[in-house]
Amino acid sequence: MCLSGPFVPVMTDWTAADVPDCSDKTIVVTGANSGLGYEATKELARKGATVVMACRSLDRGREAAYQIRDELPNGTGGRLDVRRCDLADLASVESFADGVRADYGELDVLCNNAGVMAIPRQETAEGFEMQLGVNHLGHFALTGQLLDLLVATPGETRVVTHSSGAHTAGSVDFDDLMRERSYDKWEAYGQSKLANLHFAYELQRRLDDAGITDTKSVACHPGWAATNLQYRGPEEMGSRVRYGAMKIANGLIAQSAAQGALPLLYAATAPDAEGGGYYGPDGFQGMRGYPEKQESSDASYDDAVSDRLWAVSEELTGVSYDVDALATASATV
Repeated sequence: MCLSGPFVPVMTDWTAADVPDCSDKTIVVTGANSGLGYEATKELARKGATVVMACRSLDRGREAAYQIRDELPNGTGGRLDVRRCDLADLASVESFADGVRADYGELDVLCNNAGVMAIPRQETAEGFEMQLGVNHLGHFALTGQLLDLLVATPGETRVVTHSSGAHTAGSVDFDDLMRERSYDKWEAYGQSKLANLHFAYELQRRLDDAGITDTKSVACHPGWAATNLQYRGPEEMGSRVRYGAMKIANGLIAQSAAQGALPLLYAATAPDAEGGGYYGPDGFQGMRGYPEKQESSDASYDDAVSDRLWAVSEELTGVSYDVDALATASATV
């Protein structure tokens, strides 16, 4: 399957109103308590979905759920199930996945949305560089532990992975993957977002090779959306100047978080979203607008890098994917 086909616009002005009925769907959204995850959760709940809100903080997750309930008309909307999932701690990821598997017989969509951006160098519980650890490795582990549930669920299911236009400035440095020898916050962010795309495309290739046609892996990016993601780096650096500059840039350039969540919603729910596809805003430089199918960077379609990163990710997380076995198990059900 060729993932790097020609640029093909697929829709015009697709909005949250176009999200189909989700009343029979169970959807996991990581980072559901703020920003793009919050907006996506709200619209999915509006359409009747049961949304499992995977949040690092239960308090913030519950507060977000209350706010969503306040914004939806009385008596409408699907169930909101707030659960703790800290992507910077693989034990927390495993506990979350075990809970979902125990309590839900089916899972229709996994939205790998949560992330950190351009922060000072930190490490996860396992000692991974934080941006790669949260943005890529945590979601790699989570998907691997929920993939059997997705494949076994009747009908079409999806894994949606949120990347960023910043992936174009990234490179996967296998000699210094954790950026221990040299750390630049934006280079590390770009690497993590490029890793997201390698993962999304490689997952689709492996599903295809195993003959699994009802589970799709779809990638997306939000353009430049005004969320609290941009402020964490300046806050942790204690830089009022950079915080102020980001606030001005958000006001002048960024689209709203609700608009930025549209590619995620499209990738998760639109009937014509394609496995192996990449969706983002249709405006100038992909920063604003409505969802369309796009091409990511040439580097993101490098199969050799994708395959190597997959093997390294399995080794680092301890989570192995046996997609062929999942295909066999699904065929016997």
